[in-house]
Amino acid sequence: MCMRPAHLQSDTYAQWYKVSPDGNTSLLRPSDGMEEDGANRVEWVFGSPGNNDQSITIKDPVVGDSGLYRCESVNGSIFSAIQLIVEGIVAPTAAPHSCAGFLSAGEPCLDTDNRSGRAILKESLAEFSTSLYHHLQQLSPSGNLLYSPISIGSLLTHLLLGARGATRGKLENALRLPREFHCVHLQMARMRNDLHGSLNMASQIFHNPNLTLTKSFLNQTLKFYSSQPAPLLADGLANARMINSWVSQHTQNTITHLLDTLDPDTQLLLLNAVAFRGRWKTKFESGNQTAVFTKLNGDTETVPVLYSSQHSASNKYIPELKAQVMLFPLTGQTSLYILLPRTHSLSDLQQLEEGLSDRSLALMMEALRSSPPEIIEVTLPKIRLDLQTDMSTLLRKLDLSELFEGPNLCGLHAEGPVRLDGARHQAFLALTEEGVEAGAATATIFSRSFPAFSATRPFVLLLWSDKANMPLFMGRVTQP
Repeated sequence: MCMRPAHLQSDTYAQWYKVSPDGNTSLLRPSDGMEEDGANRVEWVFGSPGNNDQSITIKDPVVGDSGLYRCESVNGSIFSAIQLIVEGIVAPTAAPHSCAGFLSAGEPCLDTDNRSGRAILKESLAEFSTSLYHHLQQLSPSGNLLYSPISIGSLLTHLLLGARGATRGKLENALRLPREFHCVHLQMARMRNDLHGSLNMASQIFHNPNLTLTKSFLNQTLKFYSSQPAPLLADGLANARMINSWVSQHTQNTITHLLDTLDPDTQLLLLNAVAFRGRWKTKFESGNQTAVFTKLNGDTETVPVLYSSQHSASNKYIPELKAQVMLFPLTGQTSLYILLPRTHSLSDLQQLEEGLSDRSLALMMEALRSSPPEIIEVTLPKIRLDLQTDMSTLLRKLDLSELFEGPNLCGLHAEGPVRLDGARHQAFLALTEEGVEAGAATATIFSRSFPAFSATRPFVLLLWSDKANMPLFMGRVTQP
C-alpha cells in the first residue's frame, strides 16, 4: 500500500522499486510488465496513478517476486516499504507403489454350468462391438475399416486377469461387462473353443524379462487363454522378428508382419492377430467380372467383382439403419451381412453408421433370419482387407489411458509398478470366388431379370459367428 501525502500536487506520482539483496533497485512500471516477455502483471490497484492511493498489485506472483518493495517520491522520499514473501507450492508426494490388498487371485466362476454367463458375454461383446466402431469411425471418418471385436475383447479380458482395483473397473466398463463378472474368462475360453476351425485367432503378452509375473496370472493365462506370456529379447529388431514369426505361425501365414522394431525398454506388450477365410455356401458365377464402383466423392473406378445372376439369399430394407441389408451364409457356421446405404454419399454412410447399436443389429439379424431367401441378382466387390488398428489411441478413446501411465496390475506383477507400453491388433479378411484370380477384364453389363443387390458403393460389413452368436469382424469398405 502506498498513500501519496495530501499536500503534494495530484500530478506528483509515486515510483515503485524492487530492492535486490545487494541493495540495488529496479524501477517497476505498472501496466508495462516486470518480465522480459512483457506480461502485464504489475498494475495500479485503482487503474490510474491519479489517486492519492498509489498502491500496486502483482498478478499471479511467483517465488521470484519475493523481496523488498519501496514506494518513493521522485526526489527519493520513501512513502512505504513492503517485504513480499511468495512461498512455493510443494507438489504432493505420490504414494509409494504397493500391491497390499491386491495379491489374491481372481475370484473363481461358481456358475460353471449356468447358461446366463454365455448370454452376458454375448450381450457385452455386441455392445462393445458397436462402441468400437463409433470410436474408430472418429479416427477414420471415410477410409476402409476392419477390426475384430471378439479379438480385441479377448486381448482386454486377458489383461483383465491381472487388473485390480480401479483399473479392473475401467476395463470392465470398456468391455461393457457387469461389474465383477467372475465368469468372463471361462466364457471367453468356451467361446474360443466354439470358434475353433473357423477363425484363426492368437493373443499373447510379451514382457520385459525383468518382470516376474505372478504364478496365478501364469496359471490362469494357460487355463483360459491357452498361452504363456513370453519374455522379450534385448534387441528391438530381434523382438520384431520373433513377434512377426509368432503372428505368422498363429494365423497360418495370413498375417506375416506386425512390427518393424520394438523399444528394448518395453515393459509390457499386448498382441492379437486374427484371420478369417470364408467360402460362400451359394457359389458365384465363374469368370473375371468387373463393375464400376462409385466412391464417396462421386469418383468411379472399375473393380473386380463377384457376380451371380440368380443368387439365393435373404435381402431386406432395415428402417432403423436406413440401409438395404443382405445376408450371405458362409462355411464355418458364419454369416456375412452387407449393409448398403441409400446412396454413395458420405452423409448417407454416416447416417447408417450413427444408427449402429447392439439393438439395431439384433433387429437386423432377426429380420434377415426370419425372411425366406429369394432369387436375386448380386454384385459384390471382391473383398481383401488387411488393416492394423491404432490400439494406443483406441484404448485412450475407451477411457483406458491409465494403462499407459500407472495402472494397478498387481495380479500380473506384484513387485513394483508396471505399465503397458503398447498394443497391436491386425485383422485380415478375404472373401473371394474360389479358384478365381484377380486379373484385367472388360466391364460386363449385367442383366436385370431379377431384383438386384449391387454393393458398388461404400458399405458396412458384419461377419457373425452363428455358432458362438457373436460378432467376429466389423468394418466398412469405401475403397475395394
